Amino acid sequence: MKLSTERILTTHVGSLARPPDLFDMLAARASGQPYDTVAFEARVRQAVADVVRRQAELGIDIIDDGEQGKPGFVAYISERLAGFEAQPVAQQGPTGPEAGSRELQSFPEFYAQSARRPAASTAVPSMRIVCTGPITYRGQDAVQRDIATFKAALQGVRYEEAFLPAISVTNIESGRRNEYYHSEDEFLEAIAKAIHEEYRAIVDAGFVLQIDDPRLSTYYNAMPALSLAECRRWAEKRVEFVNLAIGDIPPDRVRFHTCYSIDIGPRIHDMPLKDIVDIMLKVNAGAYSFEASNPRHEHEYHVWETVRLPQGKAIIPGVISHTTNLVEHPELIAERIVRFARAVGRERVIAGGDCGFSAQARREPDIHPSVVWAKFEALAEGARLATKDLWG
Repeated sequence: MKLSTERILTTHVGSLARPPDLFDMLAARASGQPYDTVAFEARVRQAVADVVRRQAELGIDIIDDGEQGKPGFVAYISERLAGFEAQPVAQQGPTGPEAGSRELQSFPEFYAQSARRPAASTAVPSMRIVCTGPITYRGQDAVQRDIATFKAALQGVRYEEAFLPAISVTNIESGRRNEYYHSEDEFLEAIAKAIHEEYRAIVDAGFVLQIDDPRLSTYYNAMPALSLAECRRWAEKRVEFVNLAIGDIPPDRVRFHTCYSIDIGPRIHDMPLKDIVDIMLKVNAGAYSFEASNPRHEHEYHVWETVRLPQGKAIIPGVISHTTNLVEHPELIAERIVRFARAVGRERVIAGGDCGFSAQARREPDIHPSVVWAKFEALAEGARLATKDLWG
């Protein structure tokens, strides 16, 4: 994994908006409707080529495929794991990522208003996923298509490094009921061993693996009946299975991302970084990506003034936000980068984003794609300004 040894490198979290026509294909695919598979694969290849080229043109150093062929950072895995089946379930009460959460309890009127927005996701409602048999990985062809498509798109493009995201054990577990394994630990172990195949394929292809694990941080908000201590114990246990999934993959080929989801809301119940950072650092990764630029978390750079970052590790703080259409000024981005560099060392900071800009494929993303590209351009300029400050 490349570090900022000569200048501040830039990256982002992964997901980018899908073109409208590709969204329509993804939506048809997710809902079981007929679609042209040949046209779909061709459109994915073109979409990946477009976002790869755009990232590089705007000065992003460590780039990915934008998750263009995936309906969502979690939903895609249902096609790649055997042992699960979707079962219809009657909707009862509020639905959505904030259902039953501390946030919903504090701001019911806000979330009721948000729920009235027209649906724009590819997610299929009124279904639950149940584990009814042995969990195995069946996504070999799919992950190799992702790899081949990405490699083709990288041809002739100037970049420092490339990564591919994959979902965590924790987020696979979330929303999936176990009706097969005798214990929670057996269930988690089976998930970990299965998803390791995808992790290994990405690394063997020469890419850095990014493990997406927002659930590690959002569990506290989602479980208002549990104390902070109980949520920490839950998270510590999950990290053990994240590490089992990583297995023998060298830490310097892995970056770990956690955040507080795509919720553009009050966010007063986000778990503070100081209460999760020690657990996050137990993940066998070479770099850690987290939110650091929105108004609930920008002050948390102070955490790194007292927390010891293990030797050989790096951080990827978010210096642009996924929760506002405001484009951050490059000088502010530079200031954010410099704060972290002074705390942990300039070579151990890679400038990134708070979260993906299209974690769930949507026809109308909350942050308009044109704004995302402007944010990336500002990110690259901010890194250049920070480099002048830090290297002279």
